[in-house]
Amino acid sequence: MRGAIRAGDTPRSVTPGTVPRIWRFARPYRGWLTAFLLLTTGTAVIGVLTPVLAGQVVNAIVAGGAGAADRVVTLALTIAALAVGEALIGLAARWFSSRIGEGLIVDLRTAVFTHVQRMPVAFFTRTRTGALVSRLNNDVIGAQSAITTTLASVLSNVIQLTLALAVMIGLAWQVTVLALVLLPIFVLPARRMGRRIADLRREAADLNAGMSTQMTERFSAAGATLVKLFGRPKEEAREFTGRAEQVRDIGVRTAMVSRVFVTSLSLVSALAQALVYGLGGWLAVTGRIEAGTVVTLALLLTRLYTPMTALANARVDVMSALVAFERVFEVLDLPPMIDEKPAARELPPGPVSVRLRDVHFSYPTAEQVSLASLEDVAVLDRRAPAEVLHGVSLEARAGSLLALVGPSGAGKSTIASLLPRLYDVDSGAVELAGVDVRDLTFASLRRTVGVVTQDGHLFHDTIAANLRYAAPEATDAELRESLRRARLGELLVDLPDGLDTVVGERGYRLSGGERQRLTIARLLLARPPVVVLDEATAHLDSESEAAVQEALTEALAGRTAVVIAHRLSTIRAADRIAVVEAGRIVEQGSHDELLAAEGRYASLYRTQFAAPVSQARCPVPGCTSDHGVAAFHDR
Repeated sequence: MRGAIRAGDTPRSVTPGTVPRIWRFARPYRGWLTAFLLLTTGTAVIGVLTPVLAGQVVNAIVAGGAGAADRVVTLALTIAALAVGEALIGLAARWFSSRIGEGLIVDLRTAVFTHVQRMPVAFFTRTRTGALVSRLNNDVIGAQSAITTTLASVLSNVIQLTLALAVMIGLAWQVTVLALVLLPIFVLPARRMGRRIADLRREAADLNAGMSTQMTERFSAAGATLVKLFGRPKEEAREFTGRAEQVRDIGVRTAMVSRVFVTSLSLVSALAQALVYGLGGWLAVTGRIEAGTVVTLALLLTRLYTPMTALANARVDVMSALVAFERVFEVLDLPPMIDEKPAARELPPGPVSVRLRDVHFSYPTAEQVSLASLEDVAVLDRRAPAEVLHGVSLEARAGSLLALVGPSGAGKSTIASLLPRLYDVDSGAVELAGVDVRDLTFASLRRTVGVVTQDGHLFHDTIAANLRYAAPEATDAELRESLRRARLGELLVDLPDGLDTVVGERGYRLSGGERQRLTIARLLLARPPVVVLDEATAHLDSESEAAVQEALTEALAGRTAVVIAHRLSTIRAADRIAVVEAGRIVEQGSHDELLAAEGRYASLYRTQFAAPVSQARCPVPGCTSDHGVAAFHDR
C-alpha cells in the first residue's frame, strides 16, 4: 500500500493548505463540533475535581467533629453526582462525535466517489481498483478520526494535564517535583514504544491489503478459472499462507510490544505513586500537609501521566490523520479532464448524423489522470504519449451504417470511444447532428449514443436491475419485450426467478452469447439514435454469434450506426466502409467500390475469404456472411 504512512514518515510536514481544506469539510458541523469540544472539556474538568473531593473526604474523616459526618456525606454525594454527570456528558459527547464522524465519512466518500466517476477511462485502466477502494474506506475513516478522535484527545489531555499540574503544585510543590522526576523515564520510552506499535500496525495493514488483493483477484470467476486452468491451487495456497503467517507473526509482536508498554506504564506509575505516598506521607505526618492531600496527589498522578503519554504520541496520531486527509485530497485534486460546459445544451430532436472533422488524438499521460500510489509504482510513467489518430475525417449520415475495418491497434476503438466522449480530441471535432459533442450536456450525449462492446459488462445484480440501468422507469412488460427483441425470450422462461435472476459477477452465470444479448436488450431499452458496435461478436461461437447478430439487426433498425468489425463479411451491406491503419483513414467507400479499387480493403477481403460466401448471419439487414466452417478467418 504505497502512499500509506510508514516508519520514519511521521516527522514530515503535510502539503500546505491541507488543514484549511479539512476545516472546509468540517465547517457544516461547526455547531456540533463546538458542543462536542465543550463536553470533552467538561469531562476533563470533572476528572480533576473528583480526586480533589476525595482528598477532602479523607480530611473530613481525619478532622472528625460534630459536622464531619454531614460533610463526608455531602462530599460523597457530590462525587456521585459528578460521576453521573461525567457518564451523561460522555454519552452526549459520544453522540456528537458519532454524528460528526459519520457525517464526515459520508461527505468524504460522496466527494471521492462522485469525483472518481467523472474521471476519464484512462484513469481506470491505470489504477488498481483495490487501492482506489482503500481511499474510500481506510483513508476516509482515518481522516475523520482527525476531528472526532485526535482533536478531542489532544484537547482533553491538555486541559487535564494543565489542571492536574496546577492543582498538584498548589497542594504540595515538593511532591509534584519529585513525581515529575520520573516523567522522562516514562515518556521517552513510551513515545518510542508508541511509534513501534504504529509501525507494526501499518506493516500488518500492508500485509492484510496484500491478502485482500489476492483474495479479490482469485475469488473472481475469471481469476478462479485461470488458477484452475494452470493448475496452481497449491502455489496460491502456499503464497496466501505465507502472507497469513506474516500477519500472525506481526500480531504476536504487536501484542508483546503493547504488553511491555502497558507493563512499563503500570510500573512507572506505581513507582511514582510510591514516591508520592512516601514523601507525601512524611509531610503529612510532620504536619506540613493534610492527609487528604496525599490521597488527592496520588489520584491526580494518574491524571498527569496518562495525558503525558497520550500527548507524547499525539504527533504520530495527528500526522497519521492529516496524511489520511492528504491521500483523500490527492484523488480529489486529479482533474477529471472531461467536463460539461456551463453553457452545454441539449441535442435538438430529429435524425442524428455522425461526423469527425480532422481529428487528432493522443491518450492522456499518466500524470494527467493517475497517481503513483494508485498504480503501485514508485514514479509515474513520464513518457510523452504518441499521437494515435492523425487527421481523421469521417461521416455517417443519419440512419446510415458506417463500418470501420483494419488491423488491431489501428485506432478503430479509439474513434468509437470519441463518439460518447469517453475522451476528448486534441484538435478537430466530433459532431452529432452538426453539434460538437463538447457542447452537449452529458445527459443529452448519453441519451443519443449507445455502445455495445466486445465484453458487455453486467453488474452482480438481477436481470431487471441490469436492464433498468439504461431505463430506470421501464416496466416489467417493457423489460420482457426488450429481451424478446434481443432473442432472450426463451432464456427468461427457463430461469426460475425470471427477471429477478441474479446474473453473478460480470454476468458469469450466463453464457457469452447470453451476456452479449442482455447488453443489447439494455441498448434497446435506452433507444439511442446512434449505436456504436465495437466488435460485438468477436469472442462468440457460431451459434451464439448468429443469435447476437439477429438481435443486433433489431437494435440497428432505423438508427445511425458505427460498426467496428474484423470479419468483413458482416459489413458488406454498410453504406460506407472506412479502412483504418496507423491512425489514418487510408480508404473509404462502399464494399463494391473498395473491391473495385484493388486497394487495402480488397487485400484484406481476399485474405479473409478462401471460399465463396453464402447468405447467413449479419448485424444489419441485407448484408451477407459466410456460413461455412472455413469460409473466413479473423485477421
